[in-house]
Amino acid sequence: MIPKWTTEELQRKLEQGEKINLIDVREQEEWEEGHIAEARHIPLSQLAERYEECKSGEEPIVLICRSGNRSGKACDFLHELGYPVVNVEGGMLAWQGPVTRGAN
Repeated sequence: MIPKWTTEELQRKLEQGEKINLIDVREQEEWEEGHIAEARHIPLSQLAERYEECKSGEEPIVLICRSGNRSGKACDFLHELGYPVVNVEGGMLAWQGPVTRGAN
């Protein structure tokens, strides 16, 4: 079973300075509308070609999308490849923390 975090758990961990390997799998337009500053952007549509970019140290790969559906699919894909993953329940719809707008 793939572990899940709430957006509150994710926000608390980020605020406490924990090193989180956070990847946003939404498409470019969604990313630009608002994303978590600590996240890296690898759209689900590109994940099969770019999955090796996901690994960063020993931390699990924490995946977020709009609602938790696409990040769940990304978790399934990466889990099958042997990567440790965590899905963020509720995604950006549930995120109450600060967001960064634009392409960066």
